[in-house]
Amino acid sequence: MVSWWNRKRAGQLAATWLASRNPRSGTVERLQLDNVSPELDVYLGQAAYLQLSLYETMGRAGAGAPTLSGRLVTGVLATTALERHRAIVAEIERGGKEPADLMAPHRDAIDRFLERTSGADWYESMLTGYVTAGILNDLFANLLRSLPIDVRQRLRTVFDTREEPAVVEELTARIDEDPVVASRLAMWGRRLVGDTLLVARSALASHAREDQERLEPVWTELIAAHTRRMDALGLTA
Repeated sequence: MVSWWNRKRAGQLAATWLASRNPRSGTVERLQLDNVSPELDVYLGQAAYLQLSLYETMGRAGAGAPTLSGRLVTGVLATTALERHRAIVAEIERGGKEPADLMAPHRDAIDRFLERTSGADWYESMLTGYVTAGILNDLFANLLRSLPIDVRQRLRTVFDTREEPAVVEELTARIDEDPVVASRLAMWGRRLVGDTLLVARSALASHAREDQERLEPVWTELIAAHTRRMDALGLTA
């Protein structure tokens, strides 16, 4: 388990994922989501703890914002993550389970992930919230499609992109004021990909995690959305 979180593994996974952006000869079997989705309790526990941790991380980052508007937008990221956490916890409790019990198995891995990706300053922390939450929310939204229909209906809007326009507006304004920030954030965004993919990989069913060729369509869909997010900031993915 610990080996997933070392830098070499993150780099290897990122390289595999980014390579899927290039055309390849032959055909790749498209993997159905019900073949990669974890058990419901695993899905809910990991998603709940991830959102709680993002809320705490963004809450701490707000104090370092260079402007009041930046602090407000950081608050938007934090409160949106908390809203998502509460919705997922309500779903756990609806099933008669204890949220803390379902979240506990994911605590160490997600804590390590956020420690590695917290960022050196407000700019990097904001990009972390934008990039990592974007990739992982996309993944959890996709996996949601293979869960029981009643769960899908109750959580169908949880992983939307409601906070992203405000983040793009604020970060773009700060980049325009100091163009040097752009190159630094582009590099930070590329580093985030590897670590975020480790979490994405761990969110899949255990039997599907090693089958990189058959998982390629999943990664390709995520990278396309990630590229659009970086483009919105004028940054290279």
